[in-house]
Amino acid sequence: MLQPLNHPQPLKNLSEWYIPTTPLIHIQRQRGAPPTPITLIKVTQTLEQGNQFMSDLDAKGGGASEQNIDNASQTTEIKNERQSTQTSSRVDQRKPKKTMTEKQNDETAVPNVRVRHLKDQLIRAKVYLSLPATRNNPHFTRELRLRIKEVQKALWEATKDSDLPRNAYDKLKAMEQTLTKGKQIQDDCAAMVKKLRAMLHSMEEQLRVHRKQTMFLTQLTAKTLPKGLHCLPLRLTTEYYTLNSSQQIFPNQEKLEDPLLYHYALFSDNVLAAAVVVNSTVTHAKDPANHVFHIVTDRLNYAAMRMWFLVNPPGKATIQVQNIEEFTWLNSSYSPFRNPKYLSILNHLRFYLPEVFPKLNKVLFLDDDVVVQKDLTGLWALDLKGNVNGAVETCGESFHRFDRYLNFSNPLISKNFDARACGWAYGMNIFDLEEWKKQNITEVYHRWQELNHDRQLWKLGTLPPGLITFWKHTYPLDRSWHVLGLGYNPSVNQKEIDRAAVIHYNGNMKPWLEIGIPKYRNYWVKYIDYDHMYMRECNINP
Repeated sequence: MLQPLNHPQPLKNLSEWYIPTTPLIHIQRQRGAPPTPITLIKVTQTLEQGNQFMSDLDAKGGGASEQNIDNASQTTEIKNERQSTQTSSRVDQRKPKKTMTEKQNDETAVPNVRVRHLKDQLIRAKVYLSLPATRNNPHFTRELRLRIKEVQKALWEATKDSDLPRNAYDKLKAMEQTLTKGKQIQDDCAAMVKKLRAMLHSMEEQLRVHRKQTMFLTQLTAKTLPKGLHCLPLRLTTEYYTLNSSQQIFPNQEKLEDPLLYHYALFSDNVLAAAVVVNSTVTHAKDPANHVFHIVTDRLNYAAMRMWFLVNPPGKATIQVQNIEEFTWLNSSYSPFRNPKYLSILNHLRFYLPEVFPKLNKVLFLDDDVVVQKDLTGLWALDLKGNVNGAVETCGESFHRFDRYLNFSNPLISKNFDARACGWAYGMNIFDLEEWKKQNITEVYHRWQELNHDRQLWKLGTLPPGLITFWKHTYPLDRSWHVLGLGYNPSVNQKEIDRAAVIHYNGNMKPWLEIGIPKYRNYWVKYIDYDHMYMRECNINP
């Protein structure tokens, strides 16, 4: 809300107001300072609808209705900068003119200052157009509309000062002179406050809508398989069924149930992602011959997954590829998820590890959107102190605690769990399967799934039921084992990435998608041979 601070006497005109343009605008007067003129409203980020708005304005003859002005807020995030005041002062005839060197210094101090200044002027002009004092002055209204069109034409699609036409500075000066006239005829502070409040409200509402749309489109993109990744399994499947039965068998299958070896569980329907996980793990393993990878996929990708690893064996490591459809003991009724992201029974399978690996004592679970950067054998030697799950905790931020995932307004949750307890990360977990069976963890999972049949305890995903199932059964690993956020956070600490044993692209911006964060992509692509025949045929490029 726009709220004036208390003044010792009533305001007489707009020159007594100082309008700082922070995200939440407060109209206030600087404490201990004399009244100052209205500063430029600094536009630091323009939404794509900005140019469209001005086009609409032209089409309507420059009309400045309430709706027009409110729509302007869709195009900006507002921020106060000193440069605004400095620029405004250039047209103040009471101050001495700056030398050419001083003007050049001003313009290079902030990148593309002239483009920003022109955009600022458009916002100010639209505010003035909507005010009663302007509408009651037809001559000024016509002049202001003309200046808006001139500035719009000068800006066009310019994003930097070098894109502007040669006459842009003349248009800027002309607009500034017109805006100075506008400031002089505006004597209704209440109208200005009302308009800025309306703009702020509209801006916040449009930001909310755009965020919602962006989230939806990002999730849609994340679930849309690129053409190359659609082509790859089709090509592999075709090749697989040309092999005879003896060629479809992996070597070293006698190692699959040896509890003395290092066993990995990887549940994935993405051939390329699974390949990166296996390749990166084997690359950093001290003794690859002691590592066994158990890959479970769905029926659609089973042949393709097998063919990939038959053609691209992981050195001396052992590979097993299984079809989840063959797990007849698995009751899919315990997977009541509605969201397509969670409909895959592969996500559900992580709660049945002892059934999948009945002969193993420990297994390291890896998501298919991770990259391994160091040898992981030390995880099998860790003493989990009677716990079932070894995982990195994620309570560095408040939104990673239990109350972020569970409904603590429900007594079943509030009576059994601590709202401030640390969450932990799925994606790189060492599971003690012997303790799992002793403590009957799978039954705990079943019980809570039945209690959540109406989804009142938690909504979607495998992490909330995981937090519940392994409550007080999780051993915290050192944070260097597992670093998260590369699929949504462009500001992950570089030192943490460098020292991490496993980096995780959790989030929608997967490295195999165009929306992946570019600076993290190289960690992933270096484990793919883009010169491989199948990669070239499917036009999959880095």
